[in-house]
Parts: sequence; C-alpha cells; structure tokens
Amino acid sequence: MTHLWLRAEQRPNEDRTGLMSDGAAALIAAGFRVTVECCPRRVVADAAYAAAGCDLAPWGSWPTAPAEALIFGLKELPEDGTPLRHRHILFGHAYKGQPAGQRLLARFRQGGGVLYDLESLVDDSGRRVAAFGYWAGYAGAGVSLRAWAAQARGGICPAVTGWPDRQAMLDDLARDLAGLARPRALVIGALGRVGSGAADLCRALGVSVTAWDMAETAHGGPFPQVLDHELFLNCILARPGCPVFVPASALAAPRALRVIGDIACDPTSDFSPVRVYDRATDWADPVLRVWQNPPLDVMAIDNLPSLLPLESSQDFAAQLLPHLRTLDDPSAGVWGRARAEFDRHLAQLPATAP
Repeated sequence: MTHLWLRAEQRPNEDRTGLMSDGAAALIAAGFRVTVECCPRRVVADAAYAAAGCDLAPWGSWPTAPAEALIFGLKELPEDGTPLRHRHILFGHAYKGQPAGQRLLARFRQGGGVLYDLESLVDDSGRRVAAFGYWAGYAGAGVSLRAWAAQARGGICPAVTGWPDRQAMLDDLARDLAGLARPRALVIGALGRVGSGAADLCRALGVSVTAWDMAETAHGGPFPQVLDHELFLNCILARPGCPVFVPASALAAPRALRVIGDIACDPTSDFSPVRVYDRATDWADPVLRVWQNPPLDVMAIDNLPSLLPLESSQDFAAQLLPHLRTLDDPSAGVWGRARAEFDRHLAQLPATAP
C-alpha cells in the first residue's frame, strides 16, 4: 500500500496545500493510505480530511513517519541540518547552485532519502505538470495595482495579508482604486500561465492591458514602450538571453512608469530583465521605492500564490492529482524523471558540501 503523508507547512504565511480533501478521498479509494498532519491555518480543515478517510497526525510529526511513507508538502523543510531519510515531494529549489539547495541535497545524501522536486515533475515534452503560475500572476498584479493606488494617493503600499478568495481580493482592490483613473499595464509573457493570470486580474478591474509575448520581444530591445505604461508586470523567468526590459537608466529617464510588478522575482540573477532593484520584497513591505521623483516602486514578493490560498490550492491540487495516483510506481513517468534529476544533481554535489 502506497502511504502518502501530507505534512503541515511550517513557513509563515503559508496556508496552501497540494492535496484537497476530495483528492485525498480519491487516493484512498484507489488503495492509498493518506496521513495528514493537523494544521489550524491550512485552507482545508483537518475535519475535512478526517471525513475523507485520512489518518490525522500531530503537526510537524513527519520525521517519525514510517520509513516507507512519501512525505508531501509544498514549501521548504525546517533548516535544522538533520539527515533526511524519507522520500520527499516538495519545491526544493535545490538544482541551481543556491547555498540552501546545496545544504538540502547534503541532508538527503546523509540520510539516504530522495527528493522528488515539484519543479522537476515534467511530461515527455519537458513541460511542468503542475504549477502555481496563474495565481502568482493574478495575485502579483493585484498587489502591484494596490501599490499604484497607494502611490497615486501620495503614499506607499501598506502591508498585505492573504485574501479568503478571489472575489474578496477584487472587492478590496476596487475600493483601493475608487475615484482614480485606471493605469495602463504592459504584461510581458502574457501568453504563459503567469502572464495570463496577471492580465486577467487587470481586466477584471478595468485596467487596459498591452499583452506582449515572444513575438513582441524577439528583437531583443530596447523597449521604450515599457516606460510609456504606468504599470509594468514581468511574468517571464530570468534565463540566459533574456532581454532587459527595465535597465538602470530607466530610473532617471522621462517615464509614465510608476510601478513594476516583478512577478518572476529573481533580482539577484545575472539575467534579470529588471535592473532597478536588488532584493525581494515581502508581505510586511510589499514594495521598494527605488526612485523618488517621479516615484517608482517595485513589487517583488516571492510567495504570491499564498495570498490566494483557496484558488491556488484548488488549481494546483487538481493538476497534480492524476500524477499522485501513479505513485504506486515512482520509478516511471513524471516521478521517474524527477528521481533521475535528483540522482544527477546528487552525484554532482561536492563531497565537502555541508
């Protein structure tokens, strides 16, 4: 019997889950055993999992789970240095040379466990089978619009908290924008998951959208049109060959641009397309004011889907459930590819890695 153990998220402000209660019931009906750690803030109540037939376990008890259990969560594990002996499913962020990723891989090496990184769950064509991108774009555009409204009224974006659902977010933002002429938004990557979410949020609030994707950016720049829009939303990942859409020179240039929503949020990358800031923002301080007159604010929150935990969980869990059903054979399909990626990076890990 395949045993899936849904752990409680231990990161602050993280209410999402990758398994809804109806999905847990479907797995149990298929012969799985599902254990769920109790978590008072998770968007799905413990009682709903119990009603679906799951076993409940204490919060944070996954280190004592049976050796054969597959431990499933979304965000990072506590960085306590302990060896990891289980098979884990999570967003590991461990394969791009990040120091935290190197430490995580070393813990798997020490404990003999396995990482099935959710970023490495790909189909035969290499496309991710489950992602939070749409709701990252949606929430990122929402916070960026809130920042624009605050700036238009002479202030700066206040702290944000999660919304119970999409409609509550729209109602809140409509109040922020009341009485203001709407800005114009340019969305880069508008045909992708993230860009589609960003554009949909803007249109829902009456913001006109200039939608750009590969065809509009293929010439490599410069892109003076970015400065002609009040709001710029970057929805593409930093990678080699990525054009620079907002160079450092944009700060002092004549511009209508007032708010940048760097939804992809990779400010320390050498390939970042937004060159006017150097660190991520967070829920307590959603924007950096990088220029005073005229003002320019940058929103670069790295856990945007958590602001809409209900819709983002429902969407992601629905994408992932068909693949969770195949965990009875983790050597095949998306799981086999993710295991091969883990093995490859583990083999490359320096012997001296902590």
